[in-house]
Amino acid sequence: MTWQTLEIKSSPLILKPFTAEDADEIFNCITPNLTQYMSWEPPQNRQVFAATWQQWLRNIDHKTELTLVIRNINNNEFVGLTALHQVQSETPELGIWIREDRHGSGFGRSAIKALVEWASIHFNIKHFIYPVAVENTASRRIAESLGGTVYEQIQKPKYDAVTYAIPLSKTI
Repeated sequence: MTWQTLEIKSSPLILKPFTAEDADEIFNCITPNLTQYMSWEPPQNRQVFAATWQQWLRNIDHKTELTLVIRNINNNEFVGLTALHQVQSETPELGIWIREDRHGSGFGRSAIKALVEWASIHFNIKHFIYPVAVENTASRRIAESLGGTVYEQIQKPKYDAVTYAIPLSKTI
């Protein structure tokens, strides 16, 4: 399977591997408010962000991590990012963020559900893990809607967090 040509469709979204051409659009959507429930802060400038996205490309090439750009299939609008970390593990980690002006649209759940369905078919997975800030109720609802259950509570530097175990997709 070639990740560079991968397309995961889930109406009205399409998920495609990150490319360098996506970088500016993504950088423009990263804000302090967006990252309040993430383990990282907004990059200080485009050069700092370049080091991050160049690592995403290396991880995609080595098939260790899959970072996907989420776009609206109807107009190609950038909606957010999702990722499958530690893909060689039996318990890969899911991650997602949706641009602020598209919060509440259901895009986060749709994208994670599509990624879970795809990965459930293509990898030898026991279950997925999904770490989330306790106060991030929207993200917690995504995990719970997919049958996720809390199995760990941890203190992160920025917030209290829980980790969900999300089962393989029942559609496989």
